[in-house]
Amino acid sequence: MPTTKATGRAPLRAMAGISALILVAAWLVGCTTGPPPGAFAPPGDSIALLLPDANTARYETFDRPLFEARVAELGDHEVLYANADQDAAKQQQQAESALAAGAGVLVLDPVDANAAVSIVTSANAEGVPVISYDRLVAGGDLAYYVSFDNEKVGVLQATAFVDAMTSMGEGDGILMVNGSPTDSNAALFKRGAHSVIDSSGLELLGEYDTPGWSPERAQEWVAGQIAQHGDAIAGVYAANDATAGGVVAALRVAGVDPMPIVTGQDAELSAIQRILTGDQHMTVYKAIKPQAELAADVAVALLEGEEVSAPMEIEGTPATLLEPVAVTIDNIADTVIADGFWTVDEICTPAYADACAAAGIG
Repeated sequence: MPTTKATGRAPLRAMAGISALILVAAWLVGCTTGPPPGAFAPPGDSIALLLPDANTARYETFDRPLFEARVAELGDHEVLYANADQDAAKQQQQAESALAAGAGVLVLDPVDANAAVSIVTSANAEGVPVISYDRLVAGGDLAYYVSFDNEKVGVLQATAFVDAMTSMGEGDGILMVNGSPTDSNAALFKRGAHSVIDSSGLELLGEYDTPGWSPERAQEWVAGQIAQHGDAIAGVYAANDATAGGVVAALRVAGVDPMPIVTGQDAELSAIQRILTGDQHMTVYKAIKPQAELAADVAVALLEGEEVSAPMEIEGTPATLLEPVAVTIDNIADTVIADGFWTVDEICTPAYADACAAAGIG
């Protein structure tokens, strides 16, 4: 089993999981004598959580509060939180401020996977370990990586997309609205999606990498594609729910009917509601609670000088990858509701009461 940065005694095992859908284990081995020479020696007693943007609802709604709550459970450690608002330079400044404030561990979800290497290098120079959270930083000496099987996310999206397109039989012209070109995960989603779509026989009318995952930019691009291709657009692969919202807005403004097949990711509340009304076909549910809590477990272990090891290595970094799950109208109750990600009351507001009843939710 791979280890990083320290040796120790007294094993401590932390297992992260949620429902029968996710099976994953990570082991955190305690060290009572402190890190040996050459190990990370965190200079402070706080943990910096550096998240990339506010366009994706999950970060402020789930990742941050779940991470902070788990750290509070594990001890008296302050969390220094910052959101970069999709600005790599701002994230660099936030990281420098956290290091100057004495952060002993950085938990970094990079805006730009390549630009963030300088953050890791600066942290390494000060003996501060860096956990790459959700997105893998493109280099540097990382202590841990926790995310989902992101290529599989694209496969799940595209498989559901192609199946729905085939069942609908309204045409084979499609658009692909991918994620941000600076997001390392976006490339994996795209690769997974293409592995299915490219052999499907569907006609790719246009493809767009959305800067900053911006719903507005996605909407603008799709509006232009509607003007160019019109009724030939029978489906739109959208890489996440934020861009899917922009796609649906463009389709609605243009009065497109019937609504093309639209995909998504992150199981945002608005996306679940769009699925119920037929504006969006599917999303991908990623159980953020075990991800955030595992990151907190690892961060606290590193802060306290403990050894950290993991089920696998990715590019030389100990890593845990959680399993994503496709969500359509048929399994909303069995996934996001069953896991407590969203409640029936949150989903089935008065505006969606009839759609919930029709789907057997309520």
